[in-house]
Amino acid sequence: MRYEAIRPAVFLSRPNRFVAMVQLDGKTVRCHVKNTGRCRELLIPGTPVFVQMHGQENRRTACSLITVDRGGELINMDSQAPNKAAGEWLQKGNLPGVPSLLRPETVFGESRFDFYAERATGQGTERHFIEVKGVTLEENGVARFPDAPTKRGEKHIRELIRAQTMGYRAQILFVVQMACAVQMEPNGATDPAFARALREAAENGVGVRAVTCRITPDSMEILREIPVVLP
Repeated sequence: MRYEAIRPAVFLSRPNRFVAMVQLDGKTVRCHVKNTGRCRELLIPGTPVFVQMHGQENRRTACSLITVDRGGELINMDSQAPNKAAGEWLQKGNLPGVPSLLRPETVFGESRFDFYAERATGQGTERHFIEVKGVTLEENGVARFPDAPTKRGEKHIRELIRAQTMGYRAQILFVVQMACAVQMEPNGATDPAFARALREAAENGVGVRAVTCRITPDSMEILREIPVVLP
């Protein structure tokens, strides 16, 4: 996936979870933050960032914060990017197998999963539900999710378990929005309930996968799969 109208800037502050102040062309500019997570380890005053210019005069913000440059390692912060990159990746046959149907935003029970897919096999049609989680928290090569407690995330996992027991192929895909991570873990210190649910999902046959991404100032593309460790 690619972005248009990307410009370099410098992060200054984050007055609230939706807004950041950045320095752009020598001016202090109000910027939309497309990620409501804490991201405290990324949004440090003075950090180089890349923003996408809006172009509409009636918007409250002139641009959106897309990418952070953490000492030369680019990290995408756009919470909508993982689904777009995952859709491109799944369509290429990383289900495994090329799906005959790939539909976004599909309701199951009390949840809305990111993708529903079908794939023809020798035994019939496999039906898949896939939930995507974007990951921006990483330390010493280990990516972790979530960076804040998420009841919604735990609920999605419980619904994936239910779908698996009903004959669907259920999967959770962690899209790590950087290239440097070498493994993925649930963040049990921050959200033990989510970590327990993820272990339970794996024990019940739900696929738990993680991928890293190649990041440039104006693009994000899934790069490779990395192991998921469930302590």
